[in-house]
Amino acid sequence: MTETPNLETPTAARSRTAATPDRAAPLKIAVPNKGRLSEQCLDLFTRAGIRLDYSHERKLFAEAREGRIKVLFLRAQDIPEFVADGVAHLGVTGHDIIAESGRPLDELIDLGFGSCRLVLAVPEESPIRTVEDLPKRVTCATSFPALTKAWFEARKVEARVIPVSGATEITPHLGIADVITDLTSTGSTLVMNGLREVDTLLRSSARLVATPGLGDGSMGREIEEFVFALRSVIAARGKRYLLADVPRTVLDEIRAFLPGIAGPTVVDVIGDEDMVAIHVVVDEAIIYDAVARLKRIGARGILVMPIDRMVA
Repeated sequence: MTETPNLETPTAARSRTAATPDRAAPLKIAVPNKGRLSEQCLDLFTRAGIRLDYSHERKLFAEAREGRIKVLFLRAQDIPEFVADGVAHLGVTGHDIIAESGRPLDELIDLGFGSCRLVLAVPEESPIRTVEDLPKRVTCATSFPALTKAWFEARKVEARVIPVSGATEITPHLGIADVITDLTSTGSTLVMNGLREVDTLLRSSARLVATPGLGDGSMGREIEEFVFALRSVIAARGKRYLLADVPRTVLDEIRAFLPGIAGPTVVDVIGDEDMVAIHVVVDEAIIYDAVARLKRIGARGILVMPIDRMVA
C-alpha cells in the first residue's frame, strides 16, 4: 500500500492548527519533486544542517529535526497554491512560477540558483527586432499566459495568447504563433530552434516563499530560525577561510590586499615574537593570487578551508 502525504484542505489545516498547540505542529516546507531545482534545494538544506529522514517507501515527503520539519515533494507549478492556501507554511519554487500564479505570498529569500529569464522570441527571419517593431495584433504561444498577457497589455499590443504546455519553440515554425515567450538560461536552445530573442519579460531564480501572516507564535519563530539557517549558507557562498603565519612586519601590506569582513584577525604565535597568525574570510576568486602573494612575503603554514555557514 502506497503511503501518501497528508495534504489536508486549507480549512481543515486551520481547524487542526487552532485545536493543536503550535509546538506540536511541524513546519511544512514544499519543495520541487524533481529536476535541478530540487537537487539544489536539498543541497542547500543539507548545508544548513537540515538532514532529511527518508523513512517512507516513496519520496513523497521526509522529516527533519525529529519531526519538527516536514518536507513535501510537489510539482514546482503547484507549490504557490499549496503555500498560499496554508497547506505548506513555506515553499521553494521559481519566481516565474510564483508571478504566473498570481497567488499572494511573502517572498523571503532569493536562494541564488535556478536563474533564468522569460523572454519574447521570434523566428530568425522575422522583421521584428525590437519591441517597437511588434505589430498591433500578434499571436503568441507560451507556457506563461498570465505574465504574457499582462506584458502585451502594458505595451498596448493586441495579442492572442495561446497556452501550451511544452515544445513552445516549434509553434512559430508550424504557423501556430508569430512569436513566443519562453524560459531560457543561456539562449542556446532558442538559437538551436531558429529563434531570436527580442526582449526580457521577467528575470527569475528560486525563491523561498511563505504563507502570509505567519510571523507570530512558535511557528513564526521556527520560520525565523529556518530562514536564518538558509541565509547563513547563502552568505558563505564563494567564501573561503584563510589561515597563515606571517611576519609581523608585513601586516600593513596584508591588510591592503586581504581586508576580509572586518580586516584579518591577528593572533600572537607563542615562542616566535616575529611571527603572527592571521585568520581571514576572503572571496574564493582571489585565493589563487592571495596565497601566492602571502608566500612571497614570508608566510608559512597557509591553510585554505571551505565555509558552510557564515553569520556576519
